[in-house]
Amino acid sequence: MDPIIKLILLLIFFRIACASTDEKNFEHCERLVKSWALSSLHQGINKDKHTLQDLLFFLHVPRTGGRSYYHCFLKKLYPNSQECPRSYDKLRFDPSKTKCRLLATHDDYSMMEKLPKERTSVVTIVRNPVDRVLSSYEFSVEVAARFLVHPDLASATKMSKRVRGKTNGVSTLDIWPWKYLVPWMRGDLFTRRDARRQKGSSEAKRGSPYDMEDILMPLKEFVDDPIVHDIVHNGATFQIAGLTNNSYLTESHEIRHCIQEHKSLGQHVLHVAKKRLDAMLYVGLTAEHKESATMFANVVGAQVISQLRDANFSMDTLAVNQTGNSSSSHLDSELEINVDQNNSTLDEKATVQDVSEAKRENMTVAELIEVYEGCISSLLKTQSRRRFASLKRISPANFSKEARRSISDEVLQQIRTLNHLDVELFSYAQEIFAMRHVQLMGNLDMKDGTKSKLNRSLAFELWKIPSLVMLFILLLILFLFANARRRVSKVKV
Repeated sequence: MDPIIKLILLLIFFRIACASTDEKNFEHCERLVKSWALSSLHQGINKDKHTLQDLLFFLHVPRTGGRSYYHCFLKKLYPNSQECPRSYDKLRFDPSKTKCRLLATHDDYSMMEKLPKERTSVVTIVRNPVDRVLSSYEFSVEVAARFLVHPDLASATKMSKRVRGKTNGVSTLDIWPWKYLVPWMRGDLFTRRDARRQKGSSEAKRGSPYDMEDILMPLKEFVDDPIVHDIVHNGATFQIAGLTNNSYLTESHEIRHCIQEHKSLGQHVLHVAKKRLDAMLYVGLTAEHKESATMFANVVGAQVISQLRDANFSMDTLAVNQTGNSSSSHLDSELEINVDQNNSTLDEKATVQDVSEAKRENMTVAELIEVYEGCISSLLKTQSRRRFASLKRISPANFSKEARRSISDEVLQQIRTLNHLDVELFSYAQEIFAMRHVQLMGNLDMKDGTKSKLNRSLAFELWKIPSLVMLFILLLILFLFANARRRVSKVKV
């Protein structure tokens, strides 16, 4: 047989074999994804989405502004005793071991496997996916740049491990997804710095900070990297669906891989994520900052304050009814933990805590918003100073809103394409937010309208009294005047 014919037949056979393998792979992936989606939609989710349950799970999607909500809303509302231990930093813990009411974490929705679903309310914030990818890139560079004070990568890595081992604090390197992105970016920054030193050039060409390959990884290269494909792209959808590489589900990696390989299967994951947004107590938008904060304070904050007030009332009632030993085992354990501290410190802490508790239970929604605005102003200043200090180490690269305008339309469109699931989810979140915002404003207007009616009614009631008095006086004057005229008429006759 002619060798050319043999080659052609071999290629045809190979193509048929590949097509058959691809078809089998797709069928396997389709079964896997559909099975997961079906079971996820049938999971017991609290049906009363408008009422705050016993546990509040703040599902913090990275780079959505969630840190400001955590520090300036949730930390102002919940006492430390009610916050799940290390929940915001250490992402692996068993919430069943402690009675906590606030869980704030970068963990994905699969965390619900460990939580009492019917007694848990979930809140989250969603951001335009293009802005979120850009912010993820900028933050990865910013944190990695802090290590450039060290002479080389080995010393930087060694020092960070030593510091993390000696302190009880938690580094950004312990937090998902930065524990993957920052070390990768840190190694890249050191590689590029070493290359500049070998060339004998310390200065880089000025231009867009998103395309300074002599100093840092260009944005286009970042967007194309497999690490970013796995962790950042469509990150909000995967996190709300519970399928990140930080998931509790053993099959999450395979499902995510199937979706990356077969784009059409992503619609099943998107459907699950949308249903979960529907069932959440609150869905905020990063760009709608003022409206989101107002909604959070009125929807979540008001109910937390009410719960704290009821809880304190119950505790007061319990204290009155108790006889004998009034100390609980929880209080005893707290005293044992602090037994090595002096009494003045304990008294001072107790006083501060009592004042804080009193403020929480008596706080109004208006006061909560005022506290939030003051807190976020201070937080943003601190973050700005840290960011400025970090980016000085990779000067002249400097990220800003103005600098973002230098990003090419081609790269921006590529980000949209790679984040097609997040683009759809964000659009859906906007619809939810708009609908709930109208409902909230309507409810507030109804309350204000009721107060106005009451005030008008009260004013009318108060107005009637002097009116009646004036009418009585006027009638008396007319009566006296008529009598006087009658007398005068009699005299004349």
